[in-house]
Amino acid sequence: MLDEPRSGRLAAWGNALLAGLAAPDDVAQEILGEDAIHRMTGLPGENGPVGLTLGLGRLRALGTTGLRIALPAPGHPLGLSGPAEFNARALAAGEAVIAVGGPALGLVPDVTEAGPRGDVHVEVEWRCLDVRKGPPADVPSLSEAERELAEALRDTTEALTRLDVAGAGPVAQAALEAYRARAERGRELLAPGYPPRAVRVLALAQRVGALVAIASDGHGGAVSASQIAARAELLRPVERTARRAQVAAYNAYVEESGRRA
Repeated sequence: MLDEPRSGRLAAWGNALLAGLAAPDDVAQEILGEDAIHRMTGLPGENGPVGLTLGLGRLRALGTTGLRIALPAPGHPLGLSGPAEFNARALAAGEAVIAVGGPALGLVPDVTEAGPRGDVHVEVEWRCLDVRKGPPADVPSLSEAERELAEALRDTTEALTRLDVAGAGPVAQAALEAYRARAERGRELLAPGYPPRAVRVLALAQRVGALVAIASDGHGGAVSASQIAARAELLRPVERTARRAQVAAYNAYVEESGRRA
């Protein structure tokens, strides 16, 4: 989770567009990020691939009122509700966007990269598929996610520090600072229309996710097989909690809209 998920950008800024809080061209640019191009395929009423602006406009015309995300991992279908074909594609991609209101539709990114390191050309095709209407799997409320994340940090920080993870060692600290610099350079968390609590939860979840990724890449002091196994055992539930919190933060717009309805 060193990088913001594309599904998060699409959902957050798509929600801002649906709410009339951001201009279509600005929304498309925010979703694009550093990628070269994004297209949507398989949308009802469209015969071929369309750009982000037209695709989001089509979803709004179909009755979509909000977008939520899924960040599934093997053994953890976080944010999914089926059917099997959509779940399998989302699991392979590690993420998906689900439309709320209107037809039951989901979008899964198919990412293509070309070019040398440092000059990679990235194209993303969001494939539209039917989804099953129903509650998403294992998604906490924003308040639950914030509490779980705080508890996970409190319960694991001391043990992770003993393994020279959690930013305690110089190598891990340097990697974390590099992540912070990249993450904060010209970046806005979420989009207009999101509650401040969602921004706070997302920032913490992404920092925790970064620590997990840094530790998993081998930074820190664990060198023996038993230490590596202990690290993996500690990181597994923390990573799961951080992913759940990320999903809760990105889905907070839909959650808030549901309470207002």
